[in-house]
Amino acid sequence: MELPIYLIGYMGAGKTTVGRLLAEKLGWHFVDLDDAFAEINGMTTGEYIRQYGVEAFRRLEKACVEKLSELPIQKVIYATGGGYPCWEDNMDCLKELGTSIYIRWSNPHLVRRIELSGTENRPILQNKRGQELLDFIAWQMSGREQYYAQADYIVDAPLAGGSPDDNDELIAQYLYELIKGNKL
Repeated sequence: MELPIYLIGYMGAGKTTVGRLLAEKLGWHFVDLDDAFAEINGMTTGEYIRQYGVEAFRRLEKACVEKLSELPIQKVIYATGGGYPCWEDNMDCLKELGTSIYIRWSNPHLVRRIELSGTENRPILQNKRGQELLDFIAWQMSGREQYYAQADYIVDAPLAGGSPDDNDELIAQYLYELIKGNKL
């Protein structure tokens, strides 16, 4: 497989960490779309959302993905933003551009992972903890799951042998083995 791989899932699912680990194992390029957005637009996603709102951000985020897809780079793994697949026809676009992989966690596991990594750089989650964070994630996931579930492949996490705190390496290894075995 040489098509780009797009990792999708909710915030805290490990898309960036898994993507970096997987790209390193494969010898591929890695692009975090949030970092690419900041480089192209001169401000982080959080800064842009706070200043211009989510709708304006989603339009520029889509333009960023389209711009990157035109680059003559193969063998690249992209970590998308959590909401990217759920806006307009973005999931269809991802499937046309490459292979999409959904890293799926239960809502309580997402809460644990997000609380461990912090909410400072996640504008819509700031100041939410515990039950309030769980309720918010459950509400968002009720609308997002239908988009995420359209991915070409779904990895249910945590994988056997790992915990929600340290499963990213296992997921990257699992995906590596699938790719190397031509099962993706």
